[in-house]
Amino acid sequence: MHLTNPITLESINMFTGSIVALITPFHQGQVDVEALRSLVAWHIQEETQGIVLCGCTGEGPLLTAEERRQILSTSVKAAQGRIPIIMGCSSPSTSEAVEMVQEAKKLGADAALVVTPYFVKPMPEGIFQHFQEISKASDLPIIIYNHPGRAVIDLSVPLLARLAALPTIIGVKDSGSDLRRPLQLRQVISKPFCFFSGDDPTAAGYLAKGGDGCISVTANVAPKLCQEMMRAWHSQNMQTFSDLRDRLFPLHEALLLETNPSPLKYAVSLLGKCRNELRLPLVPVSQKTEQQVYETMVNVGLVKK
Repeated sequence: MHLTNPITLESINMFTGSIVALITPFHQGQVDVEALRSLVAWHIQEETQGIVLCGCTGEGPLLTAEERRQILSTSVKAAQGRIPIIMGCSSPSTSEAVEMVQEAKKLGADAALVVTPYFVKPMPEGIFQHFQEISKASDLPIIIYNHPGRAVIDLSVPLLARLAALPTIIGVKDSGSDLRRPLQLRQVISKPFCFFSGDDPTAAGYLAKGGDGCISVTANVAPKLCQEMMRAWHSQNMQTFSDLRDRLFPLHEALLLETNPSPLKYAVSLLGKCRNELRLPLVPVSQKTEQQVYETMVNVGLVKK
């Protein structure tokens, strides 16, 4: 299958600012559809600029194919076109990733977030061909997810530049620690392209190095503050930006005290928007971490003591 609808500058520009890597709410082992609808509505109200479903924060690898379809269909219907919906479509198998992207397009996603093939550790040429096959198979815009901490592979600048030349690749979510990366990529990628931080603690620095926004864990609990920080940066209101950067930093740190999304699920449950329920092998955080997360939420002003 070849592209039927060229990706326009307008379609790329819709992806910017604070995009939430949304949790998947559960109730007694099943996807909590009502809580999911409520979360989508809340993020629209709070002016979050996009929603990523079924990523690692959304426990995507632990979901069945039917649950993934349910989550995407529910969210698309709840959003009603008011906010971009980005579907996590990641698999170490190229054929499976292709099928995921094709299905995401069919069910109404605005883009797909595709991580580098994990566990199998392909060579750079294998990674390129993986994304090339996905690009050939669908006209759905693709954001590459570079996450060396989980996928083992760290994409090089030359490889990312080569991948960016594929017609449906519109951006990168970078969870690496090298803040030179967006500047380096801007030197070698000439087409319109989105640069997203995937790491809340360094997102402010990423913006300063040429980033467009953040696909955020913290936005699950502080969507308004995360978006206000992005807005302050883009309007060059540096005092507000600095204040929000410093206010949010302890929260970023607290939400990473244990493996994501375990601290986050507890934090969102404090807001009354989901149950503190995860899917094995993920488990709830320790009592010590609960206390630290709670105290940080109080200090940031998200919950009352």
